Amino acid sequence: MVDRILTTSDRIERVLAWVAGLLWIAPLAYVFVRSVIVESPEGSRFGFDNLTNAWSAAPFGQYYLNTTLLVVGITLAQLVFGALAAYAFARFTFPFKNALFVFVLIQLMIFPEVFMSENYRTVAGFGLLDTITGIGLPYVASAFCIFFLRQAFMTVPNELVEAAQVEGSSRLGILWKVFLPAAKPSIIAYALVSVSTQWNNFLWPMIVATSDETRPITVGLVRFLAPETGMDFPKMAAGTVIVIGPLLAAFLIGQRGFINSFLRSGIK
Repeated sequence: MVDRILTTSDRIERVLAWVAGLLWIAPLAYVFVRSVIVESPEGSRFGFDNLTNAWSAAPFGQYYLNTTLLVVGITLAQLVFGALAAYAFARFTFPFKNALFVFVLIQLMIFPEVFMSENYRTVAGFGLLDTITGIGLPYVASAFCIFFLRQAFMTVPNELVEAAQVEGSSRLGILWKVFLPAAKPSIIAYALVSVSTQWNNFLWPMIVATSDETRPITVGLVRFLAPETGMDFPKMAAGTVIVIGPLLAAFLIGQRGFINSFLRSGIK
């Protein structure tokens, strides 16, 4: 009787999971299908005309380049500063250590939009408006990255640290040879989160970037779909596919590695 109840429960969970998955993927599937349906006086047909027309209607190549530089730069900066800060919080003792870490945690509870006006004044003061550096500057340090990597570094056995010290490694050498390799799954998992977040970031880049030479692809898409150009749903669907295509393709190609990275990093 218990086995039957468990089996029924498993079946219900599986059905609910399939339903939730289908509900989640339905809008995305509709957008993809709609982007390849070409309407003409003769009727509708499948083709890539919408995608090619959308690509040629805006400088998406420049938008992709801007976004790639922005995302890669922010992610690398966050990992560098985050690893150094996490290493200090995890392994060293210094004045006000706990108080400083509390301030790091408090930042996790504050929406970035709260600092937007002050960030704008700071970026303008440095003369970095309408630059990729100006867009990325407020994100080079991440409280979540510090917290996340600190938790990973705390699990590194002391024996490995002592062995590296016996070999004469410096503090930075221990970080490079011991802590970073041990925290590799957490680093990959955070990098995936950072890339996805920054790729889809919109509000701050829209405020700072005012030219096609600096606009990331999310802001470029909105300019491409501006109301004055007319609301064309096939055009909108094609532009959306152009924006989300690289991230979706990367996930489909490396989904096993992505999932394993999150599992090994302890994300549930």
